[in-house]
Amino acid sequence: MARYTGPRVRITRRFNTPIFGPTKYLERRPYGPGVHGPKSRRKHSDYALGLIEKQKLRYYYGLLERQFRRVYQQALRRRGVTGEQMLQILETRLDNVVFHLGFANTRPQARQMVAHGHVKVNGRKVNIPSFALKVNDAIQVQDKNVSKQMAMKALESAGGRIMPDWLSVDKTALKGVVMRVPTRDEIQPIANEQAVVEFYSR
Repeated sequence: MARYTGPRVRITRRFNTPIFGPTKYLERRPYGPGVHGPKSRRKHSDYALGLIEKQKLRYYYGLLERQFRRVYQQALRRRGVTGEQMLQILETRLDNVVFHLGFANTRPQARQMVAHGHVKVNGRKVNIPSFALKVNDAIQVQDKNVSKQMAMKALESAGGRIMPDWLSVDKTALKGVVMRVPTRDEIQPIANEQAVVEFYSR
């Protein structure tokens, strides 16, 4: 299961964006990492700006470069706006939906939960984090004590997290359903997806 395992605060400060969730580091040090501190930096080229936006999305969803490029190529083959299609593919990944349903506190935790076989889709165990969900697919936590305890603990600590309108969840049964495909406005991406499309289309 390939994934990024390096320093997260460094990535957060590099892009000045809470990519891995809320953090106080950006309040204390709202500048890039390094020994030189908040010194002025050179203006970014168009290529650099596209690369930055791409890296933001890639780290946000926990994908490596080859996986992310595959998502772009898949979006390119679909009808509609490529950027929006790419975001919809990323949002409807099984690990991302498990996170949105509140069964995991973070996307990496959701990814691990799926990979370790704690989740079922339409009654069948699925251990592929990138599994593409469709409308009316039902996601449920395995009927095992370990699986249930993990999900319940995450739901308790999820607290004020907002549930997307395109998902429905039954917290008692630890089950969720994909009601529809999310729109671009509902996704509210952390990066400019159009810049990512232009970066790859060079």
